[in-house]
Amino acid sequence: MYAIVNIAGQQFKVEEGMKVFVHRLPEESGSKVSFDEVLLVANGGDVRIGKPKVESATVEATVVDHLKDDKVIVFKKKRRKGYRRKKGHRQYLSELHIDKISV
Repeated sequence: MYAIVNIAGQQFKVEEGMKVFVHRLPEESGSKVSFDEVLLVANGGDVRIGKPKVESATVEATVVDHLKDDKVIVFKKKRRKGYRRKKGHRQYLSELHIDKISV
């Protein structure tokens, strides 16, 4: 069984027992969260597609940890002009463990 759920403005395909890295959530580590914006639920051959979301479907998860992603380097250069800019960025993430998908 899997579901496509909207978490923090992004869509993820999740299954029970799966770990997912999403944009930082305000909840504390170890707390339970529930997402009710489920766009699709599939259980074998039975597929339910929401319009825009599946009624009474929820995905329950546990916040495992808060961390930072790998650094992304942004480098800009214009040749023969002496223009160079180097900036780095690390995205704040939350690690979720998907506990249950209920319809």
